[in-house]
Amino acid sequence: MSLDFYLFGEINRFAGKYFWLDTLAIFFAQYFEYVFIFLLILFLARNFRKHIYMIVEAFFAAILAKEIFVDIIRQLWPKLRPFVGKQIYLLIQHPVTASFPSAHAAFYFAIATSIYFHHKKAGLVFLISASLISIARVFSGVHWPSDIVVGALVGIISTLIVNRVGKELKKD
Repeated sequence: MSLDFYLFGEINRFAGKYFWLDTLAIFFAQYFEYVFIFLLILFLARNFRKHIYMIVEAFFAAILAKEIFVDIIRQLWPKLRPFVGKQIYLLIQHPVTASFPSAHAAFYFAIATSIYFHHKKAGLVFLISASLISIARVFSGVHWPSDIVVGALVGIISTLIVNRVGKELKKD
């Protein structure tokens, strides 16, 4: 048994046992991303001039992570989702697409990391939020733990790249 399968089993084994826990998992896996984006908009609205560069950087990092890096990795290493061909407790429906790496983790960790670089306290809130979204997707049965870890790394690396390019462009 692989470490990924073992960790998935330890997380997913609580699915279907407690209504309140399933409800929380479904909320974080499917709906909390709207709260995340709403908080981002509120953060921008607080001081548009101060935060616009951070938001632009976060946007480009998230797009780079999700639309470029995740797509490339999925082409090179296609990996089936946990619910394909296995008896697991699935809380949310998801199409049978490649799961590695998690596009959700890449997208939300890119945004959270970008915010963290510019505003530590708010960045921690967004990093915790990205973690909750990601863990809930494992709990709900649509991702393996390795999908989340690599997705988070893709998001963080994308932010580092965009941040570095942004600094270089500011110099000129």
